[in-house]
Amino acid sequence: MKDEVERRPAQGQSRRKGQSRATGNAPSQRMLRVGEQVRHALVTVIQRDEINDPLLAGTLITISEVRMSPDLKIATAFVSTVGAQTPEAIVKALAGHAKYLRGRLAGDLGQMRSMPSFRFRVDTAFENFAKIDRLLHSDAVRRDVESGEDGEAEGGGK
Repeated sequence: MKDEVERRPAQGQSRRKGQSRATGNAPSQRMLRVGEQVRHALVTVIQRDEINDPLLAGTLITISEVRMSPDLKIATAFVSTVGAQTPEAIVKALAGHAKYLRGRLAGDLGQMRSMPSFRFRVDTAFENFAKIDRLLHSDAVRRDVESGEDGEAEGGGK
């Protein structure tokens, strides 16, 4: 009977809010859903040029992801740009308008208990993808792949 008793986590080892049982640090479905709703609302405000900032005007801004904290009080938006401005300058400008965006989105996302505070970060995912792509198409990798295929063909004939 002792073996059948479900054990509770030791003190200080309980799961944090927002963590699922199976995945540990992965975001919960609620965090993902709210993050996507916030991302969509942010994109709409930015596309409509509702932010009165000459630095942001005429710049193509992409918000690829919004990650919510487990308590849904902090939204981290990942921003990339196409245009004359550097991504760091755009992120700084958006951070300067974070309070306006919080108030503006409160009307669009009225179903939320409290509006999250916004943090903006430069999205480096596209740069990372390009770097990996360059590595995969480099001569060194190509030689390794070709030598691996030759070795398999020679070893497979026995």
